[in-house]
Amino acid sequence: MRDTPSDTPEAAHGTQGRPVRHWRRAAVDLAALCVAVAVAEALAALVGHGLSRAGALVAAAVALLATAAFHRARSRRPAQAGPSDAPRDAQKARGTARPPAAGAHAARAAQAQGAQARTARTPADESAPAEATALWRMRTTVRDEPGSLAALCAALAHRSVDILSLQTHPLGQGTVDEFLLRAPAALPAADLADAVTRAGGTDTWIERADAHDLVDAPTRVLSLATRTALDAAELPLALRQLLGRCTIRSLPSAPAGQGHQADETAPVEGALDGTVLRLRAPEGGVITVERPHLPFTPTEFARARALVELDARLGPRVPRGADVLTLTEGPAITVSRADASDLDAAKAMHDRCSKHTLGMRYHGPVRDADRYLNHLLSPRFGRTLAARTASGLIVGLGHLLWDGDETEVALLVEDDWQRRGIGGELLGRLVAMAAEAGCAHVYAVTQSSNTGMVAAMRRLGLPLDFQVEEGTLVITARLDATPVSPSLPYDHRA
Repeated sequence: MRDTPSDTPEAAHGTQGRPVRHWRRAAVDLAALCVAVAVAEALAALVGHGLSRAGALVAAAVALLATAAFHRARSRRPAQAGPSDAPRDAQKARGTARPPAAGAHAARAAQAQGAQARTARTPADESAPAEATALWRMRTTVRDEPGSLAALCAALAHRSVDILSLQTHPLGQGTVDEFLLRAPAALPAADLADAVTRAGGTDTWIERADAHDLVDAPTRVLSLATRTALDAAELPLALRQLLGRCTIRSLPSAPAGQGHQADETAPVEGALDGTVLRLRAPEGGVITVERPHLPFTPTEFARARALVELDARLGPRVPRGADVLTLTEGPAITVSRADASDLDAAKAMHDRCSKHTLGMRYHGPVRDADRYLNHLLSPRFGRTLAARTASGLIVGLGHLLWDGDETEVALLVEDDWQRRGIGGELLGRLVAMAAEAGCAHVYAVTQSSNTGMVAAMRRLGLPLDFQVEEGTLVITARLDATPVSPSLPYDHRA
């Protein structure tokens, strides 16, 4: 390592900046010079008495090397500074003027802080069980003033509430802040709302959340846009997941010659009216979104309108693919998604069905059965599965219909293909779709004499609720603990 000025004896100074021990080095240098002169004189005398010149030169070289080595070793020895000089020398080299007492005090303080940091987390603390917590979604309105949000956060922190995420929705005279909170399980929602109100929040709304809400808003919106792009039937579900607990209804456009009342209620850019959104549907109708007790914000309105515009630009689309089923009797069939392009094949199946079968399915005049198909096959109102033969004939239809905030299942199997398990296969797949979409329950409306539908619902293995009114049977299945089936070829996840 190369010597630096602070490492040599010349860098050692006493108090008031005077050099120390320089006279020792001068004395050593003078002594070395005297020794060299003496050696030279001795060699000259030996040469005069008969020593060869070569031997004299070798002896002189050895003497000079020994002198140089001694001098170098002497200069490399560290300065013997006294105890009182060392702190001042180090301070001088660092360019500081702090007295030794201050440095010692700082070192003791640092050691004390380190000890406190080490004792702050003990093994006993690490092994202590974590306090039970609960997730909450909270929305409140605060004044658009500096410090208003800080006061709200401080009130939450005072009650050991952790803010996991925060979204802001600017308004004209305030800001709607939406929080995802982790709070102690022992903290009631009423106390949490009271703390927010005392901190300046108004119109506070709180509900329990789950692990799905931990996804940040941009990621959730992109995921919903992807699902909508893959399947037109996903739009109502995407809107429901985007806007929370709400009711979504689709109103078709009025037929030609009967006015355009539906179109007038929803301008092209949509309309926002408190707890109601009206958006122009891609096919010309109106999509109404209603949420009780929680007004929509302009930010939510813009996100919903963007999803609808994406759906309109992509046009009609249904995932293609088929799942081959081997029946207990007869040839194998395939199950795939159906849409409006299958209208003619569905009408042909109606023509092959008996009046009894159509009456059990549609609960009305048989001659009106065909007019329901446009609605049932539209992906805007749900999903339809078709059971097809090898030649392409549709022999069974299963519908999963979005009815506001309810979900309905319906089945129709051609007479010659009944009692072969087709209805049960379609029903099981529809229920799995409903569970995957986050539906809490599904219901089926049939006649009390329809034993085949009742048996198919019971084979689901789900809690069922039966209601009978004037011969009409409504069977509701709860989907709380329904396992979602693996991805199917006709599913959007495939």
